[in-house]
Amino acid sequence: MTTLPAPSPILLPAPLGGTLVHRVRRAGHDFDLAELTGLPRLELSDRAFADLEMLATGAYSPLTGFLGEAEYLSVIEHMRLADGTPWSLPITLPVSREAAGAYTGRVVLTRGGEAVGTLDVQERYEARKALEAREVYRTQDPDHPGVAALYAGGDVNLAGPVTLFEVPRGAFPRHHRTPAEVREVIEARGWRTSVAFQTRNPIHRAHEYLHKVTLELVDGLLLHPLVGTTKGDDVPAKARVQAYEVLLDRYYPRERSLLSVYPAAMRYAGPREAVLHALSRRNYGVTHFIVGRDHAGVGSYYGTYDAQEIFSAFTAGELGIQILKFEHTYYCQSCGQLVSPRTCPHGREHHLVLSGTRVREKLRAGEPLPPEFTRPEVAEVLRAAYAAQD
Repeated sequence: MTTLPAPSPILLPAPLGGTLVHRVRRAGHDFDLAELTGLPRLELSDRAFADLEMLATGAYSPLTGFLGEAEYLSVIEHMRLADGTPWSLPITLPVSREAAGAYTGRVVLTRGGEAVGTLDVQERYEARKALEAREVYRTQDPDHPGVAALYAGGDVNLAGPVTLFEVPRGAFPRHHRTPAEVREVIEARGWRTSVAFQTRNPIHRAHEYLHKVTLELVDGLLLHPLVGTTKGDDVPAKARVQAYEVLLDRYYPRERSLLSVYPAAMRYAGPREAVLHALSRRNYGVTHFIVGRDHAGVGSYYGTYDAQEIFSAFTAGELGIQILKFEHTYYCQSCGQLVSPRTCPHGREHHLVLSGTRVREKLRAGEPLPPEFTRPEVAEVLRAAYAAQD
């Protein structure tokens, strides 16, 4: 009788730093809420609350808390932590200069007045806003949404390790998974290779094209839409997730695709944010990450492919995740299919291209979206979402 060898275990990419950070401490289980009595309290902004979750669940491994001054300056100036680990965006907790002195030792972090976590303050230091804007966002223009948020924040950064009391499943409990939970799904499905796709925009046919081209190369697809704070004119997260649900239900192989939300806030830092998105997806356990045109960009602040070119600053071993770079993809009316500049010989007059701004305009006006641009089912979800806003 022949004995078949046991299948080898699924080896997922090691988290950045080697260990997946876990700093979730449940009240009533891991500690007593009475321990927090009398401690200073700090109400978190939307972005700070999202950062707290990303830090505590390991999405931002190897970070265990908000950056200290040396790490902050190293990230701004070199895109690396002080020990040389790649890291492209400063994760900080700014407060007003007037309030900073009140935060010493352990601080209770609150959301809507309710305790959601703690920060052990180890440093308080001056935020270098002009330097951060110039190096991270590549502009000091206050009209840039990321720069505007930076300038509007406090002038002093608090630093130190954090804890989170409970993972906030929010508006999407069925799809809200921590990095450890996504890794469990990948292992259970036996995906030896997987790719993550991030978007803050509504799903359209060009996205679907990228997904399915990539699924010819890897075992599984993690659809990972960002659902944290975005610009006021971006399509609401609820509508975007509903569009994904409709699409997955009808057009994607169930056992080779996974919809899971990415709770980070959007910074619109273009190339720098693309690197962070890739590194954090490594922490979620995927082997590949798609970077398309103007990833995490806004307006005309960044070149079309700057977000792809920035990865040349790191070796493949440092990144620990393979970057898949795609050209701009669109429907060509002469080719009769989705194409890119690599595959289509026709000029722009043959191409159906709608900007995000134009899509929003058509939705607000109640105009239909072309089926070559997006599936009718997706267009209906978006139409209904905008109609509900009126």
